[in-house]
Amino acid sequence: MKTTLNWGILSTANFALTRIIPDMKHCKFANITAIASRNVEKVKSAAEVMDIPKFYGSYEELLADPDIDVIYNPLPNHMHVPWTIKAAEVGKHVLCEKPMAITADEAQSLIEVRDRTGVYIQEAFMVGTNPQWIEARNRIRNGRIGKIRSILGHFTYMNKDSSNYRNTPGVGGGGLYDIGCYLIFASRFFFDEEPTRAIGVFEWDASFGVDVLVSFMLDFPSGQAIHTCGTQSAHRQKLHIEGSDARIEIMVPFNPPNNASSGFIIDDGSNFFLDNAEKVMFEPFNQYVIQGDSFSEAILNRTPQPISLESTVNNMKVIDAIFRSEKSQKWEKV
Repeated sequence: MKTTLNWGILSTANFALTRIIPDMKHCKFANITAIASRNVEKVKSAAEVMDIPKFYGSYEELLADPDIDVIYNPLPNHMHVPWTIKAAEVGKHVLCEKPMAITADEAQSLIEVRDRTGVYIQEAFMVGTNPQWIEARNRIRNGRIGKIRSILGHFTYMNKDSSNYRNTPGVGGGGLYDIGCYLIFASRFFFDEEPTRAIGVFEWDASFGVDVLVSFMLDFPSGQAIHTCGTQSAHRQKLHIEGSDARIEIMVPFNPPNNASSGFIIDDGSNFFLDNAEKVMFEPFNQYVIQGDSFSEAILNRTPQPISLESTVNNMKVIDAIFRSEKSQKWEKV
């Protein structure tokens, strides 16, 4: 019986080279053993620098390698579903970067593929296995902040690079796909239920043709969520979960540093200077290591994966509704 899995990286995407590969080198149950790119010189150089044993000059060659168990897919958004399907069809499990699809219908097609092939397919929402998120949700479920009423989120950064696919229409570019999906996931994660309707206000970049500022509201059975995401603003991220008795504020919610403590505060509002706030702190952790190991363990043990494809479809349904609301200028059902 296998105790570790061999992973192959589909492309030399910058995020894979700077975060995923260096971080996953520390995984207990995942070995990065191959990488592929359509640029042979680039992939050869990456393999040497990253100390990866095998490299391929095409994605097809990597998928044909019988020693590879799992594919990590960090390709541009419009290539997520096609290449995830190609990998699944040859028996490879797939961890695919978010957003996993461009529409909910496209994401739904992966469920049929998963059920037919028997492989594991998961969207790479590393926050779903982040210890501070899991503990915060446990506190909420145990009634620590009373009845959850609202969630406030903000996620912005600056990116005016015309060559970056995030600034390219038609390939899944724009802020809602890139980082708004995290805010939607967070709302669903902490409310522990699905929103019934959504509405959004968009600002579009005239030259890029993609959304660069989106503010949106989600209406849940238990409360509301209000979020802003943007790709031409100062870097900022925050996440507040407001309850009837207290609130939780997660420190650096989406990409906490690997070399520093992180956590959240619980504040009942009795002191504006937070003198009475409870701090729940964690020793430094690497959420990409946790993500890689948790997905690998699920495959090895044939246990449920940390984030289901059904959750991915539901997240995409919300994104679809927000885009529809931009056109209709009214609330849209999810």
